[in-house]
Amino acid sequence: MIEQNLCLLLVVIPLIAAPVTAMLPAGRTPWFFTLTITWLCFVLSIWQLTIVLDGSTISYELGGWAPPWGIEYHIDALNAFVTLIVSGIAAITLPYALRTVENEIQRRDTSLFYAVFLLCFVGLLGIAQTGDVFNLFVFLEISSLSSYVLIGMGQRRRALTAAYQYLIMGSIGATFLLIGIGLIYAETGTLNMQDLHQRLQPILDHRTVHTGFIFLVVGIALKLALFPLHLWLPNAYKYAPSAISVFLSATATKVAVYVMLRIVFTVFSIDFLKITSTEFIFLMLGAFGVLVASTGAIFHYDIKRILAYSSIAQVSYMVLGMGFASTLGVTATVVHMFNHALMKGALFMAAGAIVLRIGSSKFENIYGIGRQMPWTFAAIFIAGLSLIGIPGTAGFISKWYFMLAALEQQAWLIALVILFGSLLSVVYMWKIFEALFFHRPTNTSPPVSEAPLSLLLPMWTLVLANIYFGINTDLTVSVAETAVRLLGITAYHE
Repeated sequence: MIEQNLCLLLVVIPLIAAPVTAMLPAGRTPWFFTLTITWLCFVLSIWQLTIVLDGSTISYELGGWAPPWGIEYHIDALNAFVTLIVSGIAAITLPYALRTVENEIQRRDTSLFYAVFLLCFVGLLGIAQTGDVFNLFVFLEISSLSSYVLIGMGQRRRALTAAYQYLIMGSIGATFLLIGIGLIYAETGTLNMQDLHQRLQPILDHRTVHTGFIFLVVGIALKLALFPLHLWLPNAYKYAPSAISVFLSATATKVAVYVMLRIVFTVFSIDFLKITSTEFIFLMLGAFGVLVASTGAIFHYDIKRILAYSSIAQVSYMVLGMGFASTLGVTATVVHMFNHALMKGALFMAAGAIVLRIGSSKFENIYGIGRQMPWTFAAIFIAGLSLIGIPGTAGFISKWYFMLAALEQQAWLIALVILFGSLLSVVYMWKIFEALFFHRPTNTSPPVSEAPLSLLLPMWTLVLANIYFGINTDLTVSVAETAVRLLGITAYHE
C-alpha cells in the first residue's frame, strides 16, 4: 500500500532531489525545483498525519529486513506531527526565500544553496521518520552538517565564525550522542527504539544504562540549545541568511525536542525519568533557561539577536513540560512545538524583510521603520503577541497548558517562572515595537518601501495561522493528546 511507503518517500524524494538541484543552472530554476519538492513533501506529510491521527501506526521495513535486525521507519501521531511542522515550514519558507536569497547569496552559489537546503530538509525529516536510534544519529548529522554550510553562507564574515562555533558545539553534542548510543547498544544488542524499550526495562538499574542515558541527554541538549549549552544559537540565527534563520528557528530546535521526547519516553520510560530525578533536572534547567534567556533578550538591541534569545527561552518552556512528566506537561510541550514554529517563523520572516530593505536588523538603523513598512510591523506585532501569550493567539494555548501542568502538581514556583517569563517577553517585544513604530526616525534614515509581496504572503500566512490555531485547537491539542498516550504518559504520578 502506498500509505506504508509515505515515510520512505518523504526521505527519498528530497534526498534524490538534492544532487539534482546542485547540477541545475544558477538562478531561479533551482529555487522553483526546491519549491516543488518541499510542497510535494508537505502534501505527503498531511496525508501521513491523517492516517495515524486515530492512534494507529505505520511500520516500514527497509530492505525487507524485519526489525529489530533491520532499520524500521515507525510512524505514530508524534513523529507525523513533527514531519508536518518541518515540511510545512519548508514549504512556506521557499516562496519567502526567492527574494532574500537573491539579495544575500551570490548568483553562482544559488544551486549549491538550495541543494544543501534540501539535505538539511532530508535530515530533519529522517529524524522524525526513523525508528532506529543509530539511523536517527545519521540523519541528525546530515541536518547539522548542512546547517553549518547554510549558516556560513551568510553575507557577513561573522557568519563563518557563527558556523564554526556551531560546528564545534554540534560535534561535541554528536560525540556525546554516539557514545550514549554505543553504551545502550552494548547493554541491549539492539538499536530499534521499540525493541530497546522492551530490553531496557529489566536492566534500568545498571550503571552502564544510566551512563548511556546521561550521554544521550547531554548530546541532545547541545543540539536543542538547552541552557546552559545554548551559546552557539544566538550568532547562528543572527548571521545566517534570512531564509535559513526562518527555517532553522522554526524547525531545528523543535526536531531536537522531539528527539529528547522520543529517547526519554519511548526508549526509556516515564518511570526511569522519575527514578533518576531527571524530571527535577529538566524543571530546573527549563526554569533557569526561561529566566536567563528572556533577561538576555532584554539587553540586546538587534531584532534577530533578541529573537534568537527568545528561541532559547521557548525551548526551555518545552523542557519544562517534559520535566512535569505528566499528560498536561508533555501535551503542552508538543503543542508548543507547533505554535512556536508559527510565531518564530513569522517573526524571523518580518526581521528578514527589514534586512532586505535596509540591510540591518540593529535598532540604530531601524528606528521608525515600522511606519514605512506597516504590513511588516503589523506582522511583528501580532506574532509578538502570540509569543507573549495573549488570548486569541496560538502562544496563549501553549502557556495555558504549561500553567495547567504546573498547577496540577502544585509547582507554584514553576508557575511563577512561567508568568514572569511571559512578562519578560512583554519587555523585549515592546523594545522591538517601540524601536520600529514609536521611536522618532533618525535623520539619516532614507525612506523605504514595504516588503515585496513574495515576502508578505508567506509572512502573513504564518501570522494568520497564529490567530487561527489560537482559536481552533482541534488539530494541535488532539494530536498532542494522542502522541502523549502513545508515549505511555497516562496521568500525573505522585
